[in-house]
Amino acid sequence: MLQKLAVIEARYNQLNELMADPAVATDIAQLQQYVKEQNQIGPVVAKYQEYAQVLRGIRDAEELLKESNDPEFRELAQMELDELRARIEPLDEEIKLLLLPRDPNDEKDVIVEIRAGEGGDEAGLFAADLFRAYSRYAEQKGWKVELLNSNENAAGGFKEVVFEVHGDGAYSRLKYEGGVHRVQRVPATEARGRIHTSTATVAVLPEVEETDLDVKPEDYRVDVFRAGGHGGQGVNTTDSAVR
Repeated sequence: MLQKLAVIEARYNQLNELMADPAVATDIAQLQQYVKEQNQIGPVVAKYQEYAQVLRGIRDAEELLKESNDPEFRELAQMELDELRARIEPLDEEIKLLLLPRDPNDEKDVIVEIRAGEGGDEAGLFAADLFRAYSRYAEQKGWKVELLNSNENAAGGFKEVVFEVHGDGAYSRLKYEGGVHRVQRVPATEARGRIHTSTATVAVLPEVEETDLDVKPEDYRVDVFRAGGHGGQGVNTTDSAVR
Protein backbone atom coordinates (compact mmCIF):
# COMPACT_ATOMS: atom_id res chain seq x y z
CA MET A 1 0.00 0.00 0.00
CA LEU A 2 2.82 2.40 0.83
CA GLN A 3 4.27 1.97 -2.65
CA LYS A 4 0.92 2.83 -4.22
CA LEU A 5 0.63 5.89 -1.98
CA ALA A 6 4.11 7.03 -2.99
CA VAL A 7 3.08 6.83 -6.66
CA ILE A 8 -0.03 8.92 -5.96
CA GLU A 9 2.06 11.51 -4.11
CA ALA A 10 4.48 11.67 -7.05
CA ARG A 11 1.56 12.29 -9.41
CA TYR A 12 0.27 15.05 -7.10
CA ASN A 13 3.66 16.77 -7.22
CA GLN A 14 3.80 16.33 -11.00
CA LEU A 15 0.41 18.03 -11.32
CA ASN A 16 1.77 21.00 -9.36
CA GLU A 17 4.59 21.32 -11.89
CA LEU A 18 2.24 20.94 -14.85
CA MET A 19 -0.13 23.63 -13.57
CA ALA A 20 2.81 25.99 -13.10
CA ASP A 21 3.70 25.61 -16.78
CA PRO A 22 2.73 28.82 -18.70
CA ALA A 23 1.66 26.71 -21.68
CA VAL A 24 -0.89 24.87 -19.54
CA ALA A 25 -2.15 28.10 -17.96
CA THR A 26 -3.43 29.21 -21.38
CA ASP A 27 -5.24 25.92 -22.01
CA ILE A 28 -8.27 26.32 -19.76
CA ALA A 29 -9.73 22.87 -20.48
CA GLN A 30 -6.45 21.11 -19.70
CA LEU A 31 -5.89 23.21 -16.59
CA GLN A 32 -9.36 22.37 -15.29
CA GLN A 33 -8.65 18.68 -15.84
CA TYR A 34 -5.41 18.89 -13.84
CA VAL A 35 -7.12 20.80 -11.02
CA LYS A 36 -9.92 18.23 -10.92
CA GLU A 37 -7.45 15.32 -10.75
CA GLN A 38 -5.41 17.01 -8.03
CA ASN A 39 -8.53 17.70 -5.96
CA GLN A 40 -9.46 14.03 -6.22
CA ILE A 41 -6.11 12.67 -5.01
CA GLY A 42 -5.35 15.53 -2.59
CA PRO A 43 -7.08 13.94 0.45
CA VAL A 44 -5.17 10.69 -0.14
CA VAL A 45 -1.84 12.53 -0.33
CA ALA A 46 -2.56 14.53 2.83
CA LYS A 47 -3.46 11.39 4.78
CA TYR A 48 -0.39 9.56 3.43
CA GLN A 49 1.88 12.40 4.53
CA GLU A 50 0.32 12.30 7.99
CA TYR A 51 0.82 8.52 8.08
CA ALA A 52 4.48 8.85 7.02
CA GLN A 53 5.06 11.52 9.67
CA VAL A 54 3.68 9.20 12.37
CA LEU A 55 5.96 6.38 11.18
CA ARG A 56 8.97 8.69 11.37
CA GLY A 57 7.93 9.73 14.87
CA ILE A 58 7.72 6.09 15.94
CA ARG A 59 11.20 5.36 14.61
CA ASP A 60 12.63 8.42 16.37
CA ALA A 61 10.97 7.50 19.68
CA GLU A 62 12.27 3.94 19.44
CA GLU A 63 15.79 5.22 18.82
CA LEU A 64 15.58 7.50 21.84
CA LEU A 65 14.51 4.60 24.04
CA LYS A 66 17.49 2.59 22.87
CA GLU A 67 20.02 5.37 23.41
CA SER A 68 18.82 7.00 26.64
CA ASN A 69 19.35 5.73 30.18
CA ASP A 70 17.53 8.62 31.86
CA PRO A 71 14.36 7.16 33.47
CA GLU A 72 12.34 10.38 33.15
CA PHE A 73 13.38 10.90 29.54
CA ARG A 74 12.59 7.26 28.71
CA GLU A 75 9.15 7.60 30.29
CA LEU A 76 8.35 10.62 28.11
CA ALA A 77 9.64 8.83 25.01
CA GLN A 78 7.52 5.77 25.81
CA MET A 79 4.40 7.91 26.25
CA GLU A 80 4.99 9.54 22.88
CA LEU A 81 5.61 6.15 21.29
CA ASP A 82 2.36 4.74 22.66
CA GLU A 83 0.40 7.74 21.37
CA LEU A 84 1.92 7.46 17.90
CA ARG A 85 1.32 3.72 17.67
CA ALA A 86 -2.33 4.26 18.61
CA ARG A 87 -2.73 6.51 15.57
CA ILE A 88 -1.45 3.97 13.04
CA GLU A 89 -4.51 1.71 12.81
CA PRO A 90 -7.10 4.52 12.42
CA LEU A 91 -4.93 6.20 9.77
CA ASP A 92 -4.53 2.90 7.96
CA GLU A 93 -8.31 2.44 7.82
CA GLU A 94 -8.88 6.01 6.61
CA ILE A 95 -6.36 5.56 3.82
CA LYS A 96 -7.94 2.27 2.71
CA LEU A 97 -11.32 3.99 2.47
CA LEU A 98 -9.83 6.83 0.42
CA LEU A 99 -8.28 4.31 -1.98
CA LEU A 100 -11.60 2.61 -2.74
CA PRO A 101 -12.87 3.15 -6.33
CA ARG A 102 -14.89 6.34 -6.54
CA ASP A 103 -18.02 7.23 -8.45
CA PRO A 104 -16.81 9.46 -11.32
CA ASN A 105 -19.77 11.76 -10.66
CA ASP A 106 -18.97 12.33 -6.97
CA GLU A 107 -17.28 15.71 -7.45
CA LYS A 108 -19.94 17.10 -9.79
CA ASP A 109 -22.59 19.67 -9.03
CA VAL A 110 -26.04 18.21 -8.53
CA ILE A 111 -29.61 18.90 -9.60
CA VAL A 112 -32.27 18.01 -7.03
CA GLU A 113 -35.98 17.70 -7.78
CA ILE A 114 -38.50 17.42 -4.92
CA ARG A 115 -42.13 16.54 -5.66
CA ALA A 116 -44.98 16.39 -3.17
CA GLY A 117 -46.52 12.90 -2.98
CA GLU A 118 -49.45 11.58 -0.99
CA GLY A 119 -50.89 13.83 1.70
CA GLY A 120 -52.36 16.82 -0.09
CA ASP A 121 -51.27 20.24 1.19
CA GLU A 122 -49.31 18.63 4.02
CA ALA A 123 -47.18 16.77 1.46
CA GLY A 124 -46.40 20.13 -0.13
CA LEU A 125 -45.33 21.51 3.25
CA PHE A 126 -43.14 18.44 3.75
CA ALA A 127 -41.54 19.05 0.34
CA ALA A 128 -40.82 22.63 1.43
CA ASP A 129 -39.27 21.34 4.67
CA LEU A 130 -36.97 19.07 2.66
CA PHE A 131 -35.95 21.96 0.42
CA ARG A 132 -35.08 24.11 3.43
CA ALA A 133 -33.16 21.25 5.04
CA TYR A 134 -31.06 20.66 1.92
CA SER A 135 -30.49 24.40 1.51
CA ARG A 136 -29.25 24.75 5.10
CA TYR A 137 -27.00 21.72 4.70
CA ALA A 138 -25.54 23.19 1.51
CA GLU A 139 -24.95 26.50 3.29
CA GLN A 140 -23.09 24.70 6.10
CA LYS A 141 -20.89 22.98 3.51
CA GLY A 142 -20.14 26.29 1.79
CA TRP A 143 -22.05 25.30 -1.35
CA LYS A 144 -24.25 27.53 -3.49
CA VAL A 145 -27.94 26.74 -4.08
CA GLU A 146 -29.59 27.97 -7.28
CA LEU A 147 -33.38 27.68 -7.59
CA LEU A 148 -34.30 26.50 -11.10
CA ASN A 149 -38.05 26.01 -10.89
CA SER A 150 -40.82 25.85 -8.29
CA ASN A 151 -44.58 25.39 -8.13
CA GLU A 152 -46.18 26.38 -4.82
CA ASN A 153 -49.48 25.15 -3.40
CA ALA A 154 -52.16 27.12 -1.56
CA ALA A 155 -50.76 26.19 1.87
CA GLY A 156 -47.34 27.70 1.18
CA GLY A 157 -45.62 24.41 0.36
CA PHE A 158 -44.31 23.09 -2.93
CA LYS A 159 -46.00 20.86 -5.45
CA GLU A 160 -42.53 20.62 -6.91
CA VAL A 161 -39.22 22.43 -6.58
CA VAL A 162 -36.07 21.99 -8.65
CA PHE A 163 -32.72 23.44 -7.62
CA GLU A 164 -29.04 23.05 -8.35
CA VAL A 165 -26.28 22.71 -5.77
CA HIS A 166 -22.81 23.94 -6.74
CA GLY A 167 -19.88 22.73 -4.65
CA ASP A 168 -17.07 20.20 -4.38
CA GLY A 169 -18.42 16.75 -3.64
CA ALA A 170 -22.07 17.84 -3.80
CA TYR A 171 -23.21 14.72 -5.65
CA SER A 172 -21.26 12.37 -3.37
CA ARG A 173 -23.04 13.83 -0.33
CA LEU A 174 -26.55 14.08 -1.76
CA LYS A 175 -26.87 11.12 -4.14
CA TYR A 176 -28.27 8.81 -1.46
CA GLU A 177 -31.13 11.24 -0.76
CA GLY A 178 -32.93 10.08 -3.89
CA GLY A 179 -36.16 8.13 -3.33
CA VAL A 180 -39.41 8.43 -1.41
CA HIS A 181 -39.32 10.33 1.89
CA ARG A 182 -42.09 9.85 4.44
CA VAL A 183 -43.16 11.81 7.52
CA GLN A 184 -45.83 11.18 10.15
CA ARG A 185 -46.95 14.23 12.09
CA VAL A 186 -49.93 16.38 13.02
CA PRO A 187 -50.39 18.95 10.22
CA ALA A 188 -50.77 22.61 11.11
CA THR A 189 -54.15 22.51 9.34
CA GLU A 190 -55.40 19.52 11.39
CA ALA A 191 -57.94 20.77 13.95
CA ARG A 192 -58.51 17.39 15.63
CA GLY A 193 -54.85 16.64 16.28
CA ARG A 194 -54.76 13.50 14.14
CA ILE A 195 -51.46 12.21 12.78
CA HIS A 196 -51.17 12.20 9.00
CA THR A 197 -48.66 10.42 6.79
CA SER A 198 -47.23 12.47 3.94
CA THR A 199 -44.66 11.62 1.29
CA ALA A 200 -42.36 13.42 -1.11
CA THR A 201 -40.12 12.05 -3.83
CA VAL A 202 -36.57 13.28 -4.30
CA ALA A 203 -34.57 12.83 -7.50
CA VAL A 204 -30.83 13.57 -7.44
CA LEU A 205 -28.91 13.88 -10.71
CA PRO A 206 -25.28 14.84 -11.36
CA GLU A 207 -24.86 17.89 -13.55
CA VAL A 208 -23.92 16.98 -17.11
CA GLU A 209 -20.67 18.57 -18.20
CA GLU A 210 -20.62 20.59 -21.40
CA THR A 211 -18.66 18.92 -24.17
CA ASP A 212 -17.14 20.65 -27.17
CA LEU A 213 -17.60 18.50 -30.28
CA ASP A 214 -15.16 18.92 -33.13
CA VAL A 215 -17.03 17.75 -36.24
CA LYS A 216 -14.87 17.57 -39.36
CA PRO A 217 -16.35 18.49 -42.76
CA GLU A 218 -15.67 14.97 -44.06
CA ASP A 219 -17.89 13.59 -41.30
CA TYR A 220 -20.96 15.33 -42.72
CA ARG A 221 -23.32 13.42 -45.00
CA VAL A 222 -25.91 15.29 -47.05
CA ASP A 223 -28.63 13.38 -48.90
CA VAL A 224 -30.93 15.04 -51.43
CA PHE A 225 -33.95 13.27 -52.86
CA ARG A 226 -37.29 13.90 -54.43
CA ALA A 227 -40.10 14.72 -52.06
CA GLY A 228 -43.26 12.67 -52.12
CA GLY A 229 -46.89 13.60 -51.66
CA HIS A 230 -49.04 16.29 -53.20
CA GLY A 231 -47.57 19.37 -54.76
CA GLY A 232 -47.72 19.08 -58.49
CA GLN A 233 -45.36 17.60 -61.06
CA GLY A 234 -42.34 19.59 -59.82
CA VAL A 235 -42.35 17.78 -56.47
CA ASN A 236 -41.54 14.42 -58.04
CA THR A 237 -39.01 15.66 -60.61
CA THR A 238 -36.85 17.96 -58.47
CA ASP A 239 -34.40 17.03 -55.67
CA SER A 240 -36.13 19.33 -53.20
CA ALA A 241 -35.79 17.32 -49.98
CA VAL A 242 -32.54 17.44 -47.99
CA ARG A 243 -31.48 15.19 -45.11
